[in-house]
Amino acid sequence: MPQTTLYDRTGASVGTVDLADALFAAPVNEAVLHQAVVAQLASRRLGTHDTRTRGEVRGGGKKPYRQKGTGRARQGSRVAPHYRGGGVVFGPHPRSYEQKLPKKMRRLALRSALTAKLNDDAIRVIDAFAMADEPRTRAFAAVLTALNAGDGHEKRVLVVAPAKDEPLLRSAANLPSVTVILADSLNVVDLLNADAIVIEQPALERIEEVYA
Repeated sequence: MPQTTLYDRTGASVGTVDLADALFAAPVNEAVLHQAVVAQLASRRLGTHDTRTRGEVRGGGKKPYRQKGTGRARQGSRVAPHYRGGGVVFGPHPRSYEQKLPKKMRRLALRSALTAKLNDDAIRVIDAFAMADEPRTRAFAAVLTALNAGDGHEKRVLVVAPAKDEPLLRSAANLPSVTVILADSLNVVDLLNADAIVIEQPALERIEEVYA
């Protein structure tokens, strides 16, 4: 069973934490990771792009000029695609880009991401942020610095909280490189994008409960 150091908010070691084998010692399947990232990013697309066909463009009722006798090629409508302002051929229309991924593949990708980050020494477990006593950005940034997770401006930090924590959210709101998510809302893209992942100890128990 893998273990990692448990820190307090000053960056001091206060013990060790056992990690679930199913989540942090799983085989890293790069193919499934790639497929999960592609599916998640595709699902974020709005798909609201739209172009007008020649039937939707205004005008085109009158023939531009007579059929014969002009020496020019015959034309039937000003909304034909080759005219400026005419309809678009095979243009994009609203659609969904969602890619369905089986639940087992999503879980496998998540476990692969967690294991890869642990192998890269990018995971820090903290006993508690305790930002309710001092909900300030400076204090929160000091905690990140003490954990060697950056200062919230350069390194991309993913903070995993056990439940909605308003003082924590307010403290991290002004740091551009910090993202706070709930333990039961983990996703592969956020995990892989993060340079450091800081997990509260109660959130770690919630992660194992939901995903192990």
